Amino acid sequence: MKKLWNILGAYKALLLCSVFLAALSVVLQLYVPILFGRAIDSIIETGNVNFTMLQKYLSQVLLLVIISGIATWIMNMINNRMTYRVVRDIRSKAIARVQTLPLSYLDAHSSGDIVSRIIADVDQLSDGLLLGFTQLFTGVMTIIMTLIFMFSQSINITLLVILLTPISFLVAKFIASRSYHMFQKQASVRGEETALVEEMVGNAKVVKAFSYEEKAAKRFDAINKDLQKYSQHALFYSSLTNPSTRFVNSVIYAGVTLLGAFTILSGHLTVGGLSALLNYANQYMKPFNDISSVVTELQNALACANRVFALIEEPEEKDALKLYLDKTDDGTIDTTAMDAVASETLGEVSIEHVNFQYVPETPLITDFNLHVKPGTRIAIVGPTGCGKTTMINLLMRFYDADSGDIKIDGESIYAMDRHELRQKFGMVLQDTWLMHGTVRENIAIGAPEATDAEIIRAAKEAHSYEFIKRLPHGLDTFLTEDSLSQGQKQLLCITRVMLTLPPMLILDEATSSIDTRTEVLIQSAFDKLMQGRTSFIVAHRLSTIRNADIILVMKDGHIIEQGNHDTLMQQGGFYKTLYNAQFEKQMNA
Repeated sequence: MKKLWNILGAYKALLLCSVFLAALSVVLQLYVPILFGRAIDSIIETGNVNFTMLQKYLSQVLLLVIISGIATWIMNMINNRMTYRVVRDIRSKAIARVQTLPLSYLDAHSSGDIVSRIIADVDQLSDGLLLGFTQLFTGVMTIIMTLIFMFSQSINITLLVILLTPISFLVAKFIASRSYHMFQKQASVRGEETALVEEMVGNAKVVKAFSYEEKAAKRFDAINKDLQKYSQHALFYSSLTNPSTRFVNSVIYAGVTLLGAFTILSGHLTVGGLSALLNYANQYMKPFNDISSVVTELQNALACANRVFALIEEPEEKDALKLYLDKTDDGTIDTTAMDAVASETLGEVSIEHVNFQYVPETPLITDFNLHVKPGTRIAIVGPTGCGKTTMINLLMRFYDADSGDIKIDGESIYAMDRHELRQKFGMVLQDTWLMHGTVRENIAIGAPEATDAEIIRAAKEAHSYEFIKRLPHGLDTFLTEDSLSQGQKQLLCITRVMLTLPPMLILDEATSSIDTRTEVLIQSAFDKLMQGRTSFIVAHRLSTIRNADIILVMKDGHIIEQGNHDTLMQQGGFYKTLYNAQFEKQMNA
């Protein structure tokens, strides 16, 4: 609640206006029982009715009810605006934090669960906030003003109501503490279910290809049963709150009636006065009843808010300069070197004593050292899990090394802004990604100011222009997830790099989804692009990296061999074994 109030602070004017209107509405509503009491007292006995006063009081009641209704309507409009602005701000904070979260967090949490927090949980939060604002402002004002009006009628009866009130609180707290725990579990399981649905729907072809439908349904049923169980328990406990508090309130009402009757007999209270007090007793208890009746939504909202704020408060990627200072021995940094970051990139790369592990106590990269001269083509090969892609992740600072340093042109990458560092590299990965947009927008994602002529030039060099011309609207064709084949998607990703012409290249299985004929053509385009550019190439097909200047053979996080293709073949080591094994498979095929 405190975190929600911090965000709400940006709308103080709306908040104060809502509180004022709530107070106005409550005061007017609470003055109505007094007028009714006076109207009742105007009816003395049969044939003795003061119709003039009766008409006066009833006219005043009508006027106050109309004004109170208008104030309540305006207050609800303001509460709506506040609620959805707060929800908008929370969603903006959540998506902004996702953009700055380290990849280690995103890898450890399913995308479905993150989406569920930003969309479904915030929706639940908005429902609870809307109810909360409406009940909170009017409720607090009703309680305070009712006590004031009751004291003006009878001190003894008011004290009785105040003394019995804690019973209602204790009953509600006892039940609510149990239901909140269930709502937390409900929100968590709902995130799991969203993640599973997204996974199964997004990979429907794989599910069908491996006849996984039945197992997927069983997994869904298990999670769905858990969701049903926690939802049912949460609703059951929270549903007890309202009838329990209403029972206590009825006891209080009976107490007011009994004490009021004796007070009338003693001559210290009129019938009209008792009527007003009974009305106030109902008004006083109404906020507690209202809150208990929506306790389900409120607790669900708070449980969802907990998940959303956990995402918003997740530590973001460390600041570049701070991280660099943490890594230096003496805690200092040559600030003049920082000014050189934006200078022209030559492409000299030094990796010095780098150690890294994804999982604590499970080392992957240990004491890795490498020096690359500008314009060199470096191929990284080795068995699955040896650390090839991990080295790319460290170069791009998708992950930060546990120790050691990586330098580009003599400057530590940990002293650079991540955005500026990544602009130095052009990446083509095995996994392709296209956004929902036109072909032009997808190609120009790294160069939004590019002209059509430049885009077409890049497409021709990447050999994607042939299929782009065949699309219904050419560059203006709108793409979705299934618009293109995997190979065509990869060609578009290659076109992006051809357009931006970055100082350095990273090719991680860049032609894995492309047919052999097109691969030969693209390889020639890559050869042209890599001239004068430092390039890191990760490839399983060793025939594609024969022309590399340096081939690094990795195993268990270490470089076990390095040299060009001819040198490594002459050495007759692990590289030759890998190469001959692939060549033999190709010959057999």
